Amino acid sequence: MSKEEIHSSSRLHRLASHLLAPMASEKEAALAATPSDSPTIFDKIINKQIPANIVYEDEQVLAFRDIAPQAPTHILIIPKVRDGLIGISTAEERHCEILGRLLYTAKLVAKQEGLKDGFRIVINDGPNGCQSVYHLHIHLLGGRQMNWPPG
Repeated sequence: MSKEEIHSSSRLHRLASHLLAPMASEKEAALAATPSDSPTIFDKIINKQIPANIVYEDEQVLAFRDIAPQAPTHILIIPKVRDGLIGISTAEERHCEILGRLLYTAKLVAKQEGLKDGFRIVINDGPNGCQSVYHLHIHLLGGRQMNWPPG
């Protein structure tokens, strides 16, 4: 390899490791997270103990901008009451109404945000699903072309 090729390869390696670092930290956070009855960061946002950029709120649901956006529009949509719904895998028949409300809210917020060309809804579940907060939440992503398959 020439000096130029080595320099280019080294630069590419540094760039790749920089781009992959946030993903690694998300994976690490998901692997370190454990379900608990303690209040989550989302409970603290609901109770206004932690500030958030809220874009939608009603009696059942709260939607706010993600602090580490993965797309130009990245909004989290959460139920205001957990009621045992720490992830989609813990959903029971009694949760059907709130699950529908969360999806309908995603549609309302997407329209409000001007995502007329489409958007993606993501629910992470468990450590392998990269869930780092055990309070069911929907990621609404838009404002750019999404890739398939997702990471």
